[in-house]
Amino acid sequence: MKVKEIMKHVKTISSNSSVRDAARTMNEHKIGSLVVMNGKKLSGIITERDILAKVTAADKIPSRVSVVEIMTSKLITTSPDDFIDDAVYLMIRNKIKKLPVVENGELVGMITSTDIVANSDEIGQYYLFG
Repeated sequence: MKVKEIMKHVKTISSNSSVRDAARTMNEHKIGSLVVMNGKKLSGIITERDILAKVTAADKIPSRVSVVEIMTSKLITTSPDDFIDDAVYLMIRNKIKKLPVVENGELVGMITSTDIVANSDEIGQYYLFG
């Protein structure tokens, strides 16, 4: 089974947005991360964990901290045509739960550990029965 069969639409945020705006967007869409964009260029990813560790626990004011200050800039990605097991390997090896999907340099989706678990019956059957 390929990544494109279970990937979801991805939400983005501008690198100069505030952490408060990021938290509001995540809350509104009931998601745990946003891909950070600098114009049309992928810049990084911001997660709930980033906000907790780098803003809340550090006693900073979310409206005064920009996304670019706390995002993870080393972005690990996958392709829509990659196999799920390759994406899982990337996630495990890099200790991440969210994997942006990129095709021809363009962001086209997101795959998360939750997506993999939610589709585990289909993925298991695919590998068992082809």
